[in-house]
Amino acid sequence: MKKIALIAALAVVTACSQAADEMEAVEETVEAAGPVALDGEPSTGTYRIVTAEGTEITQEVRADGTYTNTVGEESETGTWEQKSPEVFCSKSDDEEEMGCSTESLTEDGVWQSVDDDGAVSTVERVAEEATAE
Repeated sequence: MKKIALIAALAVVTACSQAADEMEAVEETVEAAGPVALDGEPSTGTYRIVTAEGTEITQEVRADGTYTNTVGEESETGTWEQKSPEVFCSKSDDEEEMGCSTESLTEDGVWQSVDDDGAVSTVERVAEEATAE
């Protein structure tokens, strides 16, 4: 009877250990995936942003925490953080403080971004083209 109790206890400890290992693996996977944008996809990628004034910006958001905004021939670089799917913060290399935008979907499904000054822009993720191998 003592052997059965010992085997049962060992089985419970092993099962708990496996469950803890699996939970840790899930947490590492979520952490490795990085922050998530409003569309549920990873924050990294390329976006088309149109400001309230009609200026079109191509924004490349990279996994190393940097971004590049391009308007025509001009470009700006800086750093970014995705505090939540609804809050995107960035700071150009020329600025001293990070500014944050609140992002939401309109009733029509349009992705809007409202900056600290209240300016509204629309955001669209640009689909990555598959490369031929």
